[in-house]
Amino acid sequence: YTPAEAAVPQKDSGTHRLMTCQGDSRGMGTDASDLAREYYRRIDGGAYGALRDLLADGFVQHRPDRTFEGRERFVAFMRDERPETDTTHVVEHVYHTTGTGPGASTGTDPDAVRVAVEGRLERANGETWFRFLDAFLVRDGLLRELRTYTF
Repeated sequence: YTPAEAAVPQKDSGTHRLMTCQGDSRGMGTDASDLAREYYRRIDGGAYGALRDLLADGFVQHRPDRTFEGRERFVAFMRDERPETDTTHVVEHVYHTTGTGPGASTGTDPDAVRVAVEGRLERANGETWFRFLDAFLVRDGLLRELRTYTF
């Protein structure tokens, strides 16, 4: 996780406000955005027990190559099965919805917040391994779902 600049409002659309943040906005972002940032800090720091605490019991990660169901399975993969663990997530942009209603989570959970994080994963030597876009569903202060796209 690498900090950059603070949050800047981009678009107001009725009851939902779409925000974009550049890098770190400690003290300025939403709880859901901070939770997403903390997710990367804990992975990069190898704090897998603390990572587990950010995830809901029924946490699911969807990736193009596989799906991890349950926080225990996901944490086990991150801790024991990733091809490289000496990596750093560089967060470039964070986008989130606030408010309640159908737009907060495509109509299925009006109390949830969606957070999208755009960035890159760097190897220990600073080389970019790949770019990513992670879309989180956050509810009750926990990460419930993650859809990961790499390019």
